[in-house]
Amino acid sequence: MRAAPLCLGLILLCGPAFADDKSACATGIAMIKDELAKNPPESVLPKLKKALRVAEREQGEGEYDECLDAVGDAKRALAR
Repeated sequence: MRAAPLCLGLILLCGPAFADDKSACATGIAMIKDELAKNPPESVLPKLKKALRVAEREQGEGEYDECLDAVGDAKRALAR
């Protein structure tokens, strides 16, 4: 019976992080769309398109940590 209060406490502590990831995911998707609108080099274009596709899919599934992984992939592609 002690596990219930512990689980509730963990859920409450993770709530703000979940909201931050959700917001960062949306911001990252907007960034990728902005970069695609700037007509990036041909070498970067497929990587950005893939990152956007994955990020939007993960956002729709509520997997914000995986969305942020895709946004990170886009940022690394842009840095090259």
